[in-house]
Amino acid sequence: MKDRHVVVTTDKDRRGVFFGTLISQDNERGLATLEGAKMCVYWSQATKGVLGLASHGPAEGSKITPEIPRIELNGVTSIMDCTEIAVARWAGEIWG
Repeated sequence: MKDRHVVVTTDKDRRGVFFGTLISQDNERGLATLEGAKMCVYWSQATKGVLGLASHGPAEGSKITPEIPRIELNGVTSIMDCTEIAVARWAGEIWG
């Protein structure tokens, strides 16, 4: 899993969309741990939905939190591999 950059979504009760480097996952229990994690609070129409976050990253007008060292997520519903373009866009500081 080294350097596997992903977008992770969580269930309807948690409603989270996160980006980071996947360091562990437990599909049976719906768990995932990310390093260098950010959360997408809002994505703009130009992002073209949650798959757009993994395909080309957050577009202008999106709201992305600052990075934290590590997060453990539960209620995971999907883990999407990111393209290199998306990883580069997630690396920027976006809030607005």
